[in-house]
Amino acid sequence: MDTEGLRSFVRAADLGQLQQAAAELGVTQQAISKRIAVLERELAVRLFARTPRGVELTLDGQAFLPHARSVVAGLDRAVAAVRPGSRALRIDVLGLRSAQAVILHEYWRSHPGSNLDVVTLKATDPRVVAAAVESGDLDASFRTVTDPAALPPEVRMIPAFDSALELLVGPRHPLAAARALTPAQLRTYRIWVPGIAPGSEWAEFYDQLVTEFDLRVDAAGPHFGDEVLLDTLAESATVATLVGARDRYLWPTNHDLRRIPIVEPALAYPINLLLRRTNPHPGLRPIIKHLADLPPLPAATWRPSWATTPARDG
Repeated sequence: MDTEGLRSFVRAADLGQLQQAAAELGVTQQAISKRIAVLERELAVRLFARTPRGVELTLDGQAFLPHARSVVAGLDRAVAAVRPGSRALRIDVLGLRSAQAVILHEYWRSHPGSNLDVVTLKATDPRVVAAAVESGDLDASFRTVTDPAALPPEVRMIPAFDSALELLVGPRHPLAAARALTPAQLRTYRIWVPGIAPGSEWAEFYDQLVTEFDLRVDAAGPHFGDEVLLDTLAESATVATLVGARDRYLWPTNHDLRRIPIVEPALAYPINLLLRRTNPHPGLRPIIKHLADLPPLPAATWRPSWATTPARDG
C-alpha cells in the first residue's frame, strides 16, 4: 500500500479540504485526489464524501483513519530515528486567529530560526486530539481533556496560560460605551456564541459560566464563520458575543465594534498544552518557557472547576 496515499488521506481527513492538504504536502490537489482514489480502489470502499466546504469522512473513512494515522506516525518516527530533528515542531491550535496562534506567532517572531508547523486539527473531541499526540502525529496541542482519567497513558497535560474574555458589541448595543463590565452587568443581555460543539471543552466551559453567573449564552443556529458573526454584531442593538483578549479579529472600520474587558472578576478560559510524557520534541521547552513568562491575570479571576494555575514548567 502506498504510504504517500496514506499520508495524503490522513492530512485531508484532518483538514477537511484536499487543497489545504495538497499545499501542506507540497503537491497539487490533483495529485492528492489521485492518491486517495488509488487508496479507495485498493480498499474497495469510499473514504470521503464531497461537501460544499471540502470533504468529510464516510463511515469507512472514520474506521480507517486511526489505523492510517498510526502507520503514518510510525513512519515519521522511523525517519526521525535516523534523522533527528528532521521534522518541524508540529503544534495544534483551535484556530489561526485564536490566542494560541497569536502567542505562537509572537514566539516565532522572537525566535525566527524556529522550525515550527502550526496546524488546526479538525476535531471537537479533545480525546481525538490527545490520541494524535500519543501517536506522534502531533507534537503538542493547545487542547484540554477536562477529565484527566481520559488522557492516554503516554500523554500529559500542563497549564499553558489563561485567556481573559472580553465582550464584543456593535455601536448600537446598550453596553457599547462601557469601559469595563462586571459579569453581573451582562445578565440581561443575549450573548451569542455560535459553534459550541457538544462534548467539546468549550461546551463545558460555557455550561459552567452560565451556571455561575446566570448569563444568557445562546448557541442557536449554524456558525457561518467569523465574518458573518461580526456583520451581525455591527448591525444589532441586542446581540453581543465573548472573545478572548488575545484573539485576533479584523472587521471593516465602519462596523465600529467595541471590545470591552470583563472585570471583578475577570473571566478566564484556561488554555492547556497536551504533549507526550516521554521524549517530547526538544523544541517544546523554549515555547513552554515563553508561555510561563506571559503576564498573569488579576487575582480576582473566575476559572472553571477543571482549571489549574498556569505552570512555570521551563
